Amino acid sequence: MGGRRVLVVAVLLPLLCMVTVAWAGTRWVPPDDTITHVSGTADRGFHVERHDGSQLWTPTLSEAVAECGEYDRLLARARCRVQVRTWYRDLGDTKRALRYARLYGEGDATMGP
Repeated sequence: MGGRRVLVVAVLLPLLCMVTVAWAGTRWVPPDDTITHVSGTADRGFHVERHDGSQLWTPTLSEAVAECGEYDRLLARARCRVQVRTWYRDLGDTKRALRYARLYGEGDATMGP
């Protein structure tokens, strides 16, 4: 009985090691729409870069809020202003998070999600 266990371990252990080494060597690639860089400010407008190379330039915060005034209904204008402020706040948070990850992040791109 003990001989079978040794045989099974002797066969499975090298296979497990090969699979682990193969998995560890694969490089994780983020989804195309992953934000890789945010520059600018809410006052000047943000510039957003994505992993696939696409870019987005936002209007300034005051321009975006002013566009909310074009809605006819008070509720629609209020909803628009809240969405704009939330979006710009989140872009600022994303910018800080990316900066923190670049400065203090550990590991490399093989980590994965």
